[in-house]
Amino acid sequence: MTTIKGVLFDFSGTLLRTESAESWLRAALTASGTDMDDAELARKAAELERAGALPGGSPPAELPAELAGLWELRDRDARTHRAVYTGLARQVPLPRPELYEALYERHKAAEAWHPYPDAAEVLAELHRRGVRVGVLSNIGWDLRPVLRAHGLERYVDGCVLSFEQGIHKPDPRLFALACRQLGLAPSAVLMVGDDRRADGGATAIGYGFLPVDPLPVDRRPDGLRPVLDLVG
Repeated sequence: MTTIKGVLFDFSGTLLRTESAESWLRAALTASGTDMDDAELARKAAELERAGALPGGSPPAELPAELAGLWELRDRDARTHRAVYTGLARQVPLPRPELYEALYERHKAAEAWHPYPDAAEVLAELHRRGVRVGVLSNIGWDLRPVLRAHGLERYVDGCVLSFEQGIHKPDPRLFALACRQLGLAPSAVLMVGDDRRADGGATAIGYGFLPVDPLPVDRRPDGLRPVLDLVG
């Protein structure tokens, strides 16, 4: 069996989890100076969640026809990502038109993301052992400032982000690129992620794969620790 010398982590639902839809909407309302009572905020947040408007949250319960073609392409470039998620948010009437852009900007803020309780510990231990660490994410914006703000970037040797490459997981080219960045053969790399189709696609070129459950942060205290048992 090949020794694991590198670990690639997905971002959303793996290393960090986004805030709740209510917290997200409340922050955007505050940023735009908009008042909304608690009952209305809860209703609107639930509608936005059902619409799938929060990146990193639930997928749309029903995808609008005008966005269906873009949905599969959303992580390939920043402009499409923004258009899709602001378009989903616009399915929900809000009191000010600028709120849709405010919502999109909020979801990229470091404060909108919460690391899983064991994320820093696991990354630090891998770093201590000399294991190469990377982040491989289907995403439409630069997550590096979020990692930096939460003290995780210091343990990461590189990031491969779909919107920067124009391809997304499970495309084997993205996994191959991540291996080259780490300077390792696929058989020496473990992929850790919450999406068995996207992240599990790493096995097609010889990676190992460890699935994790994208539970809320307070309900998954040690989902990443099994990585340490797999890596020498």
